[in-house]
Amino acid sequence: MTVTPHDIDPARFLEEHLAQASPDLLREMLTTFINALLSADADAVCGASYRTVAEGRVNRRNGYRHRDFDTRAGTIDVAIPKLRAGSYFPDWLLERRRRAEAALTTVVATCYLLGVSTRRMNTLVQTLGITGLSKSQVSQMATELDEQVTQFRTRPLDAGPYTFLAADALTMRVREGGRVVKVACLVATGVNVEGYREILGLQVTSTEDGAGWLSFFRDLVARGLTGVKLVTSDAHQGLVAAAGATLPGAAWQRCRTHYAANLMTVTPKSSWPWVKTLLHTVYDQPDTASVHAQFDRVLQALEYKLPAVFEHLEGAREEILAFTAFPKAIWRQIWSNNPNERLNREIRRRTDVVGIFPDRNSIIRLVGAVLAEQHDEWAEQRRYLGLDALAAARRVGEPQTPEEVVAHPELPALTA
Repeated sequence: MTVTPHDIDPARFLEEHLAQASPDLLREMLTTFINALLSADADAVCGASYRTVAEGRVNRRNGYRHRDFDTRAGTIDVAIPKLRAGSYFPDWLLERRRRAEAALTTVVATCYLLGVSTRRMNTLVQTLGITGLSKSQVSQMATELDEQVTQFRTRPLDAGPYTFLAADALTMRVREGGRVVKVACLVATGVNVEGYREILGLQVTSTEDGAGWLSFFRDLVARGLTGVKLVTSDAHQGLVAAAGATLPGAAWQRCRTHYAANLMTVTPKSSWPWVKTLLHTVYDQPDTASVHAQFDRVLQALEYKLPAVFEHLEGAREEILAFTAFPKAIWRQIWSNNPNERLNREIRRRTDVVGIFPDRNSIIRLVGAVLAEQHDEWAEQRRYLGLDALAAARRVGEPQTPEEVVAHPELPALTA
């Protein structure tokens, strides 16, 4: 029987010939093909081909970062293009948040097996395909994830000094003792000696108070946290006193965004636009001396027109202007908790799906997995702070030359 081209199944023909090829050849072919796809996809994001001049270009390439990619032919090295502005990640090829998705599955599965029946939970069970999971399977998944999260939460903090630390607290709901209660999820991030951001710690406490923050900071110090010069946060209850007791020499920067909202509580609504504009002019100044001079002018404008606002602002001077002791180049990164808002949104995106957690371990598993994934992403991105600015920041509070004293005033220590 004569075989014609129409009798050949292309897919089967290719499969048979590839099966006869050596593993090295297969890996080489896959590597070349996948890297070519990634390069073309990055070009599409940039709006122009690599190393070409085009009017429609919106971004530029900036080297590569390498990731291992497991295939049936073995593990291959994938070169993911980096961009000068923003970031590029091929979600269609590599799963970015595997641990976080697995953690979400275990938490929802635990609720399902415990008989928590709500419309939202039933929808999640169907969407995630959890009905086919047994109790032992869920338990095994949870155990493996808990081990990973525990290792991440208890790892040594050996990349210090961590000059800048940001702390925040998120409220979660959990079932305890037959009722639903609120607990506080404490999270700390920092900037290491190389200028990269890190997730430093995670802890769940019954209440957001001084005892919880004190235990949290003591744990960070025990794991190796050193060299903190500035703690940025909202005015969480007990945080400042706890940080002052465990982080000697550190100052507190009250988040400018949260403080502006707090200031509006003592400001007549009709005066909100004016007061917000006045406060914004303080942060628009080019140097430390100008910031303090403008702050004085703002106080003068408010003293007789809005005495309550004047008193509130005058009392907060040191805590909202602590950033001025550091180099101007990094003010935007340290004067508020805004850089952590994306992290908080990612946490909320996962925890809001669950709603009410079955226990505290489930909170730590899910939030810990999200934080671990974010920690890995930060390690792959460019430096958060430049090394020169970071080195100058570490010298704040140390003996200085007369010129440095003028440029960087003495840093006030944290007080209760």
